[in-house]
Amino acid sequence: MAGRLDGKVAVITGAGSGMGRSTAELFAEEGARVLIVDRWAERAEEAASSIGEVAVAFTGDVAQGEDVQAMYSAAVDAFGGVNIIYNNAGIGTREDNVRDCPEDVFDEIMSVNLRGVWLGMKYGIPHLEQAGGGSIISTASVAGISGLAGIAAYCASKGGVIALTRAAAGEWAAKGIRINCICPGAIATRIGDDSRGPEDPAAMERRRERNAVAHPLGRSGEGNDIAQTALYLASDESSFVTGQAIVVDGGWTAVDSRWFEFTGRDFS
Repeated sequence: MAGRLDGKVAVITGAGSGMGRSTAELFAEEGARVLIVDRWAERAEEAASSIGEVAVAFTGDVAQGEDVQAMYSAAVDAFGGVNIIYNNAGIGTREDNVRDCPEDVFDEIMSVNLRGVWLGMKYGIPHLEQAGGGSIISTASVAGISGLAGIAAYCASKGGVIALTRAAAGEWAAKGIRINCICPGAIATRIGDDSRGPEDPAAMERRRERNAVAHPLGRSGEGNDIAQTALYLASDESSFVTGQAIVVDGGWTAVDSRWFEFTGRDFS
């Protein structure tokens, strides 16, 4: 049975762990060849090794134009071209409030989360033009839709990804390049964890427990929840979808859980 991405080449940033890795694994299962991009060489190499011969590791910083150009060159050298781009790499860190957030923290968040997506588009679009079209997917967030106190820079960066997605989609639709983004809720990932060692299962379980309270569906989001959405956007099944911010958040932005407290009622 043919895979949904047979014959396609995907470049996925932040693919050494979390949502990016889940997506790389799923894309490979569906027939794609995948360039695993991560700033940590150990993570990229381990992920590529786990997936097998259809995956190649690349270490680079998505906020640096030279690294982004080199990553596309690596994909062309390894697989002959590029059909799918997933600008997934992102960071989150302690910001404090708008007044007290250090300038260097703000700049770093914007550099990776927004500039990195822009560079991914800027240097990736010529490769998709050469391929006759393709799909660009970026990771935004519910934080780009709802104001979340204490992470204003992160919210601004992800809101920027949504706006950039919509504008770029209009620029490149006539070339057959579809550009969309995904807005995850609280997903169990290693964001904010700069350690290069193995994932800490206990820490991840604590994160899942904390995340669950944000979602009316009552559980944390998982990497595969986002990977399945990315697969749809990468595949020909979404050929009439562009310029969209697809929310995958367990009901977070649709349902105000404070309503239950306000009414004092249990609707279950």
